[in-house]
Amino acid sequence: MKILVTGGAGFIGSAVIRHIIRSTDDSVVNLDKLTYAGNLESLAEASVNDRYAFEYVDICDRSALDRVFAEHQPDAIMHLAAESHVDRSIAGPAEFIETNIVGTYTLLEAARGYWNSLSEARKPTFRFHHISTDEVYGDLEDPQELFTESTPYQPSSPYSASKASSDHLVRAWSRTYGLPVLVTNCSNNYGPYHFPEKLIPLIILNALEGKPLPIYGKGDQVRDWLYVEDHARALYKVVTEGKVGETYNIGGHNEKQNIEVVKVLCELLDELCPDSAYRPHAKLITFVQDRPGHDLRYAIDASKIQQELGWVPQETFESGIRKTAEWYLSNPEWIAHVKSGAYQQWMEMNYSALVDQQ
Repeated sequence: MKILVTGGAGFIGSAVIRHIIRSTDDSVVNLDKLTYAGNLESLAEASVNDRYAFEYVDICDRSALDRVFAEHQPDAIMHLAAESHVDRSIAGPAEFIETNIVGTYTLLEAARGYWNSLSEARKPTFRFHHISTDEVYGDLEDPQELFTESTPYQPSSPYSASKASSDHLVRAWSRTYGLPVLVTNCSNNYGPYHFPEKLIPLIILNALEGKPLPIYGKGDQVRDWLYVEDHARALYKVVTEGKVGETYNIGGHNEKQNIEVVKVLCELLDELCPDSAYRPHAKLITFVQDRPGHDLRYAIDASKIQQELGWVPQETFESGIRKTAEWYLSNPEWIAHVKSGAYQQWMEMNYSALVDQQ
């Protein structure tokens, strides 16, 4: 297969591409506009493989999408390109509307045009896999309740509302035009190569520098934590074996309060950095004002993907969080480039001609 991955330079997208190049014989086209969170350094091992190609393209650019489809002739799309940080969506929702809604619409139309042009032999096997979030479901009040594939949508933030909108568009293009789609909704991802605005990498990097570890409210928000490489395996399973028209929820079976996650990280860093001047790192925990509309609990029922496709996460929270902390400690150069913005400068230097064309 040749798979077009949108947002492939992002956290989850890069994990998907690394998995495909490492573990399959498929080819990948990485389509990304390289915003602040898109980092080609996360794909160093894939970029030297002749089954990998990169296209510097914005999903809102229809003519560029048409060119990519015509040149690369993909067999499937895995659509991960999205603005994804809740805090940023509260401060500036316009980008989220543009990328997550308008961008998804533009990609759907380009994909529909391409799909309709395929031969009768290729058309039935084409897939459009839309990757979304459990945040579209809103808040869980009952401590025993879990999100299922039929849970009603009640998004709380501009980010989750924009993702809910994109989910609806994808399903409408399936129902109205017959486009063969699959949808997945995942819980909170964590792991290597995570941009340090998100909770786990932020806590690790702040702790290493002796900076405050900011916790919203009381830190009692509950999330289901999914190791990103487990998620990548699940996504590949869905695009290759999932039933067209179906939705699959993907979770890590690891419900933890945010404060629990932070304390575990502090204990790990105490162990892994015995010479740190900031031990015990838990003394750096600082509670800050909660953000507006903050959902208290998310939790995923992932039984459908287990029963129908045989996927279960390989990492426990304990094994995954240890691997994550060890990775950040072992990759100071990647971290330094992200924090300094050097990876962006590298992109501009190496892709200046492409930047000028945008």
